[in-house]
Amino acid sequence: MRVADDAANRTEQNAATRAADDTSGSGRSRRNTATAVHTAVHTAAHPAAHTARLLASEIGLTFRRPRNLAMLGVLAAVPVLIGVAVRIASRGDGGSLIGQVAGNGLVLTFAAFLVMLPLVLPLAVAVVAGDAVAGEAGQGTLRYLLVAPAGRTRLLAVKYADVVVFCLAACALVALSALAVGVALFPVGPVTLLSGTTVSAAEGLVRVGLVALYSAAGMAALGAVALAVSTLTEAAIGAVAASVVLVVVSQVLGAIPQIAVVRPFLLTSWWSSFDGLLRDPMATDEMGRGLLAFLAYIVIFGSIAWSRFTSKDITA
Repeated sequence: MRVADDAANRTEQNAATRAADDTSGSGRSRRNTATAVHTAVHTAAHPAAHTARLLASEIGLTFRRPRNLAMLGVLAAVPVLIGVAVRIASRGDGGSLIGQVAGNGLVLTFAAFLVMLPLVLPLAVAVVAGDAVAGEAGQGTLRYLLVAPAGRTRLLAVKYADVVVFCLAACALVALSALAVGVALFPVGPVTLLSGTTVSAAEGLVRVGLVALYSAAGMAALGAVALAVSTLTEAAIGAVAASVVLVVVSQVLGAIPQIAVVRPFLLTSWWSSFDGLLRDPMATDEMGRGLLAFLAYIVIFGSIAWSRFTSKDITA
């Protein structure tokens, strides 16, 4: 209660605290509101510093949640399972992708992303992004974030930046896990690309990093979609489910030859375009179009999220 007592000595904090008391009528609400208002002066004077602290708080919360840690554990475990399965199935198989992975552990990273991009990685990103706003609203903590004059636009930008950081971390974790398993179970050396040429192991590692970054960009685009859905509801599970359904429907539509004309407009159609990095020279045209598609999704659905979030009544 010390924070509330200090806040009572200031006119601005008294007004905000009384407003929160009238709304919630609980001691916890008074303490939360007083704490938020206590930072108002610092927020107005140092907006960049406040934004950095808010982003650090969001990132810390995201990576401390048991649910998110469990998902990261699953993301790290899937390449291990793929590696073990390839090791068992590679006996006597030398010409297929299984044979390529068995011949060079670096190839396991490309195989892991190829397997995980359709559903496993999108599911993890949808959970984090779908919970970003809807989860706060459902728990009744969203309005306390808005007591301090951080601005809804800034708060939404911080939420999306947190999602992007998670996408980068998830894809980096998949790459590192696949590399570790590949080195442990298979020989490592020059990488034979899809074009038939061979590059050094060092260049292969560079291409692995580029694949991870491209995949993270695709997941960030999905994060913008899920964040937009999250602003439309106060039920986090509904936002997550809707985002996953959109991914599945998009993949189904992309697999129907009769409506192939819609494929360039589907987000999921561009996730596997990193195969241009497995050629020499790198086929960057397809990847460039994929990055433009990701940017278009981020702009469109980011605008939808901003329009909804900045105009909605916050009741929770």
